[in-house]
Amino acid sequence: MSALDQIDAWPVPHAATAVVSADGVLDQRGATADVMPLASVTKPIAAYATLVAVEEGALELDEPAGPPGATVRHLLAHAAGYAFESGAAALSRPGVKRIYSNQGFDVLQAHVEERTGIAFGDYVAEAIFQPLGMHASSLRGSAAHAASGSVDDLARFARELLVPSLISAQTWQEFVTVQFPGMSGVLPGHGRFDPLDWGLGVERNFGRTGHWAGTTISRSAFGHFGRAGTFLWVDPPSRLAGVGVSGRDFGPWALEVWPPLVDAVLTRYAQAPSAAAAGG
Repeated sequence: MSALDQIDAWPVPHAATAVVSADGVLDQRGATADVMPLASVTKPIAAYATLVAVEEGALELDEPAGPPGATVRHLLAHAAGYAFESGAAALSRPGVKRIYSNQGFDVLQAHVEERTGIAFGDYVAEAIFQPLGMHASSLRGSAAHAASGSVDDLARFARELLVPSLISAQTWQEFVTVQFPGMSGVLPGHGRFDPLDWGLGVERNFGRTGHWAGTTISRSAFGHFGRAGTFLWVDPPSRLAGVGVSGRDFGPWALEVWPPLVDAVLTRYAQAPSAAAAGG
């Protein structure tokens, strides 16, 4: 019996998921080739493309971007002070409070386009989708939430996050390291957290009571979920990652069914830590 069988009982129209190791997909269930909106799971993809641009020399993490006093790093880490909504103004000074913000990623998108001279969706395709073989994926619109793709493609991206090939180990470490540690903040629809830990485009609050990925997962895990009922988690100590789509907006149902799934996956497939593993 697969650890993924439980998704058959989820109250959603399109449950599909995959478990990934450094060697590739270990298990999958559902229509994994179907293309679905990724919602905010777009953000880690957009962030990773931005880091490719950094390595190519098109921009720097600590160059000015966004409101006065903010940098590319602030935008990626939701620390530029912008409110949540696209088009919103800043609510606080950069580096004071972590406010999860679509607007911050929209500003980041415009900044990367200016520096590279390439439309952001095209740049993501060239930097991420094409080299990883994510041929069903696209980003047409906001870098905050407008990507679409399949579970098969997300699994390829998850493997890249376990065993980075598109960026250096040093840049990958920046990606997953908590930025502006100790910063409290607001996650819209979920409340205030102290601290609200975030890397460069990925959440770092894993392993806490009530978390959407359960408590078996390590505190060094990272990832993201999307309003469209999508998720991506990566747990370097266990050398595992998981991705999923549902076709139903995130809500209480997800907090009931996602944690037991992730717990079951980690119990079934967790591997012994290895210094050779990403993050090891």
